[in-house]
Amino acid sequence: MDIKEYMQTVGRQARAASRRLAGATTAEKNAALLQIAAAIRREKVALLAANAEDVAAARANGLEAAMIDRLLLTEKGVEGMAEGVEQVAKLPDPIGEMTDIKYRPSGIQVGKMRVPLGVIGIIYEARPNVTADAAALCLKSGNAAILRGGSEAIRCNRAIAALVQEGLQAAGLPAECVQVIDTTDRAAVGELITMREFVDVIVPRGGKGLIARLLAESRVPMIQHLDGNCHVYIDDDADPAKALKIVENAKTQRYGTCNTAESLLVARSVAAAQLPAIAAMLTGKGVEIRGCAETQALVPNAVAATEEDYYTEYLAPIISVKVVAGIDEAIAHINHYSSHHSEAIVTENHPKAMRFLREVDSSSVMINASTRFADGFEYGLGAEIGISTDKIHARGPVGLEGLSSQKWVVLGDGHVRG
Repeated sequence: MDIKEYMQTVGRQARAASRRLAGATTAEKNAALLQIAAAIRREKVALLAANAEDVAAARANGLEAAMIDRLLLTEKGVEGMAEGVEQVAKLPDPIGEMTDIKYRPSGIQVGKMRVPLGVIGIIYEARPNVTADAAALCLKSGNAAILRGGSEAIRCNRAIAALVQEGLQAAGLPAECVQVIDTTDRAAVGELITMREFVDVIVPRGGKGLIARLLAESRVPMIQHLDGNCHVYIDDDADPAKALKIVENAKTQRYGTCNTAESLLVARSVAAAQLPAIAAMLTGKGVEIRGCAETQALVPNAVAATEEDYYTEYLAPIISVKVVAGIDEAIAHINHYSSHHSEAIVTENHPKAMRFLREVDSSSVMINASTRFADGFEYGLGAEIGISTDKIHARGPVGLEGLSSQKWVVLGDGHVRG
């Protein structure tokens, strides 16, 4: 296969399909989504068989256990895919919505209309459910999608893609609205991220190695985040019961998610009173504590934290802890060390809570709530394509609105400019 020629063909087909999809009605898009969900349920056995082949190959190739866990598809997972597609069908369609319409002194009306981005390239690893999720979100938001899943999931991704294209055609839409790259050659990624004439946005979903490569090589704008080094700050005016509950949930509910807390900051005035109980809870759940000298003095089993620890997304039962003078040092520490994903303050002091919201430079900032709430479903988006730590276009969980843009519209009746 000539990879460049193949990718150019995929790109041209996606661009043509995006023109048709931009004009598709909500009814057409929802019909396609419901057809896709029905096809996924109908072909459950075939999808599980394809996934079993992927898993067997992954094990034979020595893929790490965590990756195999993400790769594995169960009957419940197949049903979850179908339900996820149906949920997207039920979401309000943002495309075509006109807002901020105002009359100008000249007599014209000026406002904005929400429109698709065009063609979205999505690069992801392991999880085959992303194929269905991404296809559904791009379809509902009027975007053509080029999906490049990991080589470890190629058989299952192909099977899901065939069902997606079947659903599109049944609803009278081009099959090329969603294309899965049908090669495991890494050169295909290099082509995808440089085809500015065909691809409008790249959305990477994967590890730091993948994101770093794309940041270095992509010529197409990206909606991305590198990692999730999230913080919880326990303020001088924190309620101890709330602090314990929030830290427990933020750190220990799940270790491998990007919205899990990796760093804990505690105001010096309450450290002696609150940190030992929090540390005992964490230690009881098997969490290793890496702390500053003051933390070590209060928590005998804490090991010394290095400078690198404060930058690290562990994705493991490890947490860095630092005692700080107060909110000024906490905000400065977070803005310096965090990955600008999600941060929380525990406090009963409203002015300080508002300062934290204003001054912490992250995509989600929370008062008296766990960082684990940083999620498209929890935010009412219905679903998400990912979580962005960028500042331009989309920030935080990216749902249908984040996969669209706005253009100015002008409404006149023969008006000319004087």
